[in-house]
Amino acid sequence: MNEFIDTISRFPTVVFTAALAVVLVFWVLVLIGITDADGFEADADLGGLGLGGVPVTVAVSVYVTTGWLASLTGGVLVGRTDTTGVAHAALVLLVLAAALSGAWGLTRLLLRPLRALFPDEPGPSRLDFVGSTCTIRTGRVDGRFGQAEVVAEDGSTAIVQVRTSDPDPALSSGRTGLLYAYDVAGEFFWVAPFDAALDPRIRP
Repeated sequence: MNEFIDTISRFPTVVFTAALAVVLVFWVLVLIGITDADGFEADADLGGLGLGGVPVTVAVSVYVTTGWLASLTGGVLVGRTDTTGVAHAALVLLVLAAALSGAWGLTRLLLRPLRALFPDEPGPSRLDFVGSTCTIRTGRVDGRFGQAEVVAEDGSTAIVQVRTSDPDPALSSGRTGLLYAYDVAGEFFWVAPFDAALDPRIRP
């Protein structure tokens, strides 16, 4: 235990120890809601270092943690040698350089599977369907009942709840409707009959 305390409080590990303390305090503040994990996104871009694709705070946290572990390991090994003076100083600087470069390479490797958790574009939203056409899948649609199938931009389909304030025979199974609004509280779309001949995207 004494060896551990001595190593993390000596150069070069103490540099990473201080940085790790800042990282831990930051994530505690995130957990209790005082700050935002994405608060530094507009101020830094680590893509040029190969650390992009995830929030800056995640990349820095992984880098600091791996650097601390590498420096701790190197510091323990150097501490167990009998070197002194210039030779000892050279080994310490070598540990620092190895920790900095090794942490960078390991962080790039560790971030690869994490990038899938942080897509560049926001995920699909139900509001994206507003303005889309749909195919009615129930025998009728009224103010309390109705379902329709809608196709997303990626080609996938979804069954959504639809309602209309004025029941219309045109809104029956297999017919085409237009989703013109979304009710957040009720979690359904307002739908109206759609005439393909009126679609401005279709040329006569």
